[in-house]
Amino acid sequence: MGVFLFRFVVLFLVTVAGYFFPPFSLPKLAGAGVAFFLSIVIVFLETRIRKTQFKIIWGSTIGTFAGVFLGWFLGAVYQNVSDDGSTATFLRIFFLIILPYIGFLVGTLKFEWLEPGFLLRFFKEKSVGRSFKILDTSVIIDGRIADICDAAFIEGTLVVPQFILKELQLVADSSDGIKRQRGRRGLEVLDHLQKTSQVRVIISELDFPATKDVDSKLIEVAKYMDAKIVTNDFNLSKVAQLQGVPILNINELANALKPVVLPGETMRVFILKEGKEKDQGVAYLDDGTMVVCDNARKMIGQTIDVTVTSVLQTTVGKMIFGRYNE
Repeated sequence: MGVFLFRFVVLFLVTVAGYFFPPFSLPKLAGAGVAFFLSIVIVFLETRIRKTQFKIIWGSTIGTFAGVFLGWFLGAVYQNVSDDGSTATFLRIFFLIILPYIGFLVGTLKFEWLEPGFLLRFFKEKSVGRSFKILDTSVIIDGRIADICDAAFIEGTLVVPQFILKELQLVADSSDGIKRQRGRRGLEVLDHLQKTSQVRVIISELDFPATKDVDSKLIEVAKYMDAKIVTNDFNLSKVAQLQGVPILNINELANALKPVVLPGETMRVFILKEGKEKDQGVAYLDDGTMVVCDNARKMIGQTIDVTVTSVLQTTVGKMIFGRYNE
């Protein structure tokens, strides 16, 4: 209510000023109309600014002033070296219109480029040959990223966007016990990365309010920061790759590190349970790879030697098929 009253007072005062001091030598009523119209425009801009983030306003302002300065400088340089006064004047006006316009757009759409912290981090990271890697919620909750960083297999700076941290907090505050445990585990992983990891972890305030989906926001952040996304989400990996964003998939790394076995080799496994087919037994390697063994159903609970018959690579991992030779 106070805001609306303040706006009404502004409209009234500007209109009265236009009536008693009409601009452009207009009649009093016309001057009041012009003043009222200008005050309406100002109030409209004020309502738009109230809904806009400060960093966007800051970026657009800096970009516009930079465009004005660059346009004036280029126009002045050309006017000094050119003999054609009409062309020089046109180009000076052209630069003073186009470059502030471009600066405004860059400052509005790429406002993070004008943040001093981002510029310092950008030049610092590039100067030492590092890069940004953005973590998503799934890979933080998974936890294996901490072991990979401790082993020094990831370099550069890990970036955790504020909206990812917020999503992780919502999971940790969930009424579901399992979700709450997973969320707290994710927060513990982040705490471990910040305190004991060999890589640097930063929390980024970069956000895209117009984009509602978290995965889409991650992709936009990766594009603007020229970063890679670290995840174990299969769908996010495919969508990001289609848009040209590099992906580091933890599951693909785990599959690549699994031991290589060839048909005809012999391996020793513990038969844990029965399989789907007749006389089949199922075992698991230390890395979680499933081993399906023919003729091993009666050996459940025992460690036996099996001969590998084939290896099947799937999207979720690797499966090994073998035969127990009595």
